Amino acid sequence: MITQGQAKPTVENLYKCPVQVSNHRVSAIGTITATDGTVITMPAPVQYGKGPIAADLYNECNQVTPATAKDVDASKVPVVEIDPDGEVITGYIVADNYFEMYVNGKLVGIDHTPYTPFNSAIVKFKAKRPYTLAFLLVDWDEQLGIGMELFQGNPRHPGDGGLIARFSDGTVTDSNWKAQTFYIAPLNAPDEVVEIGNVHDTTKLGRVHPVAKKPPCADACYAVHYKMPDNWQGASFDDSKWPRAYEYTDTDIGVTALPAYTRYPELFEGARWIWSSNLVFDNVVITRRTVR
Repeated sequence: MITQGQAKPTVENLYKCPVQVSNHRVSAIGTITATDGTVITMPAPVQYGKGPIAADLYNECNQVTPATAKDVDASKVPVVEIDPDGEVITGYIVADNYFEMYVNGKLVGIDHTPYTPFNSAIVKFKAKRPYTLAFLLVDWDEQLGIGMELFQGNPRHPGDGGLIARFSDGTVTDSNWKAQTFYIAPLNAPDEVVEIGNVHDTTKLGRVHPVAKKPPCADACYAVHYKMPDNWQGASFDDSKWPRAYEYTDTDIGVTALPAYTRYPELFEGARWIWSSNLVFDNVVITRRTVR
């Protein structure tokens, strides 16, 4: 599905930070009509406000800002039951910008802050192996429909995404995960997306900043969208043909000075930032991993 230009906002802001912070951005929802007549929700059909909000690891809006990992208390984080006879597993998560996490198809946690300020989260669930983790990940648009945001004074700058997570049973995000993209922008033309098997490839545009190309199309930019498959959250979903996730560095993601992440290196030890093959142009990504 192909769209051009900005989406029409239907929700001005999903979340307003109750305290003054330095980097609060509006998390709008909108719709746009594709060339085939399909009405698409932008930036994604999220469940915000319809499920459990993940507990805070670091959240300026809730004034939860532990100085170190030793100051983090996860004892009161609620446990979501998947299997009554399962193991209680704790997870620490940072997403740029937004995540929804599922275990065996059950919604376990929704990111507290859809856009910014950047936050990090704690989840707990009770499950037995094998179990399947699935994340809906959204690099939120400031310019809905064209994948752009304000950066260093430029309101039409392509954004970038990222996910890092570590779980108490030893599971970490890395290239063993699967990652498929469902919304690609900004594009000068739809044919900048090259279909290679099940990969929606845009690597020729540059995969990370600062080498990623800055398209001149502005509000006339195109986007390419793909329908999310049914039951992508579930353990029975076949992701065998999906591309593998790509690993990225802290510098690639731009989080070297992000306290929601950098204060707690012990909690993310062994985990890697992951996304699809393009950190910049792929704006909505689903990642999955079956833990055996």
